[in-house]
Amino acid sequence: MDLFDNSLTGYLEEHSDVENELLKQINRETHLKVPSPHMLSGHYQGRLLSLLSKIIAPKRILEIGTFTGYATLCLAEGLTSDGIIHTIDINEELEDQVRGYFNKSDYSNQINYHIGNAIEIIPTLNDTFDLVFIDADKKNNLNYYQLVIDKMPSGGVILIDNVLWKGKVLEENNDKQTEIILELNKQIASDTRVEKVILPVRDGVFLIRKL
Repeated sequence: MDLFDNSLTGYLEEHSDVENELLKQINRETHLKVPSPHMLSGHYQGRLLSLLSKIIAPKRILEIGTFTGYATLCLAEGLTSDGIIHTIDINEELEDQVRGYFNKSDYSNQINYHIGNAIEIIPTLNDTFDLVFIDADKKNNLNYYQLVIDKMPSGGVILIDNVLWKGKVLEENNDKQTEIILELNKQIASDTRVEKVILPVRDGVFLIRKL
């Protein structure tokens, strides 16, 4: 099941702000050179991340799952002038390419790019995060959520990607990956520490605010 067809996606993009030239380059080169380019946040979702970040004006952002750095740069657009974004990815093969994009950006001095296991790295970050974006291996999404929730102040926002899983959350006889997504959604829906809503954006984004 596709939540949006290509014509609707095109309409959404046409009526949102345009990508800057660096984001266009990342988008293009990811689709040409990198396996699984569908993992890229892309134009429409990128503008959503940027706008939410600008509304929040975070001093500290944590991103779990860098991929090729597209979402990182979108989120960084909302940072305060002295703000920092920590972004974590386990894929060493993309490191040089991604660092190249970061170095070309206006936020090169505000990005801390970590390569390694996020489960191990997150506890070492001695920061409080105003905004967290979780878009990594789905099997650990609940673990990531539990690790970051206590590192956030009241009013802090968590975004979790792919929570509708191409509509598979509505299907019966689910595979293991879908079961993991369903359990994550169930746990967050019942978490009284936060208020939350799922946005039907691309593959589903959980928007969560700590009380």
